[in-house]
Parts: sequence; structure tokens; C-alpha cells
Amino acid sequence: MKPVAEMSFEEALKELEQVVREMESGTVELEKSIDIYDRGAQLKKHCEAKLAQAQARIEQITLAENGQPDGTAPFDAR
Repeated sequence: MKPVAEMSFEEALKELEQVVREMESGTVELEKSIDIYDRGAQLKKHCEAKLAQAQARIEQITLAENGQPDGTAPFDAR
């Protein structure tokens, strides 16, 4: 099993979706479900961190009064 810290966002999200499917199936034994839950929590945290990093890198193009691009400003998703 690949360490979570080495996963791309897409890899972590795909595995997290698999974890959710397994947990929802109700066919997983208790001990394994605890391990799966722990892995899922790690994957969720990793995905959230990757999204936060991506958001911090996104910039908004600012326009001058004449409509021409004149620079960038940090993206604000609020």
C-alpha cells in the first residue's frame, strides 16, 4: 500500500472513494473497518491539504479601467 504522503490528489481521492464504498457495504469485519477508517481519515486530510495548496497558488487576473490585464491578485473563494 502506497504511503499517503506520496500520493497525488487523484490517487488519494480514488482510494478514499474505495474506502467509503467498503465502509458503506457493511460487509467489513470490525477490526478491518477500524483500519479502513483510519486510512480514510489520512486520505481525507491529505486531499484537503492538496486542495489548500492548489487554492493558494491560484491567482485572479486584475483588469485596468480600459479592460486590459494589469496584474494579479490572490484568489479569494469567499
